[in-house]
Amino acid sequence: MVGYDPEAKCVSTAEAAAAGSASGLVTRVLVSPLDVLKIRFQLQIEQLSSRNPAAKYHGILQAVQRIFQEEGLTAFWKGHVPAQFLSIGFGAVQFMAFESLTELVHNVTSFNARDSFVHLVCGGLAACTATVAVQPVDTLRTRFAAQGEPKIYPNLRHAVVTMYQTEGPQTFYRGLTPTLVAIFPYAGLQFFFYNILQQFSKWVIPAEGKNGGNVKNLVCGSCAGVISKTLTYPLDVVKKRLQVGGFEHARVAFGQVRTYGGLLDCMRQIMREEGPGGFFKGLSPSLLKAAFSTGLIFFWYELFCGLLCALKSPESSRKKEG
Repeated sequence: MVGYDPEAKCVSTAEAAAAGSASGLVTRVLVSPLDVLKIRFQLQIEQLSSRNPAAKYHGILQAVQRIFQEEGLTAFWKGHVPAQFLSIGFGAVQFMAFESLTELVHNVTSFNARDSFVHLVCGGLAACTATVAVQPVDTLRTRFAAQGEPKIYPNLRHAVVTMYQTEGPQTFYRGLTPTLVAIFPYAGLQFFFYNILQQFSKWVIPAEGKNGGNVKNLVCGSCAGVISKTLTYPLDVVKKRLQVGGFEHARVAFGQVRTYGGLLDCMRQIMREEGPGGFFKGLSPSLLKAAFSTGLIFFWYELFCGLLCALKSPESSRKKEG
């Protein structure tokens, strides 16, 4: 269902956008706590270890307990409004672009739209398109998730106005370069491995055992998310560090803060002060999030597309007429 299929085309570009939006919305509600944990870990300069007394967060369970005690349950959904805008917008643009690109490749070139390599390239390009469209919202989401108590930004409108007036419009695109560099292989590999795993499952699972298609989509999506996230994670850390540039005053309660001059300077400082392990801070909650979010994204997208196809089927039309 994901990507253009000349033999089973039943979802239009607009319907793909609607299904992508819906899948992003539902998934975001479920994985927001893991996203907050990941961002907190990524932004911490100190080593993530109980042996370091200056470190605010040591591990997942300790971080969950500390955030809950200090900021309450709602802290795990900090930045949820801009995050929902991000998920809905990203899901719509990404899947709409992906469906259109795979169809274009199939009609204009000699490549088959169902090839894994086509999904790799088209998935990366679709994600880049969606990233440019929603990057300002991603920056807002990161700042809301990163701030402690008392809050610097009480609401979304205040954040937009304050950032624009004090830092200029370019601040909404902080971290765009590493984001684009990271998102192309990450999203491309997601679609690539999802396609491969789907094909592999058809070969492994006998015909009589293929009724659990939704579970299969969830498992294939989760595995694809874990693999692609592990391979591209360092650039995600760099992106998050750059996105909170100029926001250092809100980070003092969490430990040390740093100012970075750009992508390369950020990478040099992380390597010099934190070592190679600094590029993988927050990997555990990030992999959990990748497994859940990618699996759920593909699960809900396939489910919503299936529902749209069912509504358009002749049987459904006859029932309505009857």
